[in-house]
Amino acid sequence: MTRPLIGITTSDQKSHLAWWFDWFAVWRHGGKPLRLSPSRPQPESLDGLIIGGGDDIQAHLYGGEVQLDVRLDPARDELELALLERFIPLHTPVLGICRGAQLINVHLGGTLDPDIYTTHEGIKRRRTVLPRKTVDIVGASKLHRLLGVTWCRVNSLHHQAVYQTGRGIEIVARDRDGLVQGIESREHDFLIGVQWHPEWLIFNRPQQRLIRALVAASQRHARKSVQNR
Repeated sequence: MTRPLIGITTSDQKSHLAWWFDWFAVWRHGGKPLRLSPSRPQPESLDGLIIGGGDDIQAHLYGGEVQLDVRLDPARDELELALLERFIPLHTPVLGICRGAQLINVHLGGTLDPDIYTTHEGIKRRRTVLPRKTVDIVGASKLHRLLGVTWCRVNSLHHQAVYQTGRGIEIVARDRDGLVQGIESREHDFLIGVQWHPEWLIFNRPQQRLIRALVAASQRHARKSVQNR
């Protein structure tokens, strides 16, 4: 069976180690990973799409206040918004990871909490690739069905989060501080965003089910595309 082509967005400066985790997460479950960044040629078609983690999103895209002490990547913002504009209407399966979840929400008209540590007092600062944060999953959600659990332990590398949801977006996971950790679309078969990094949790079965589900959905999408030609 042909592996479905799954684009994974990154910055032009992403480390080889970080990209290896992205690549391996998709490849091990039967997908063909393709790195997408501002300087790389873009494919004519994709079977699936991962909007990956990375720098902050430009504040003007969601009506927020400009933060002076954050890293931005305007070229990547432009690339990813264009990809979502192109592939969401085609019902291409899309998974947003960390920044990617936020970008999906912004693309659909939602807003972000610009810095969770200044807007929420007393939140413990966590920045780790290890599963140290507990997240509760809404029952009967797509995310719950795919992960197969009602709660899970995840890593945490973010200081921003989804605030007001965009068009058709539902909040389906929160951490124990009440911050949004998972979103999904009511209007799309597979348009899901998680605030953590499942690609780093290579021995965590629920997180690997999520990646596997994206690859399987991409395979089905590829078959439909062939049948409709």
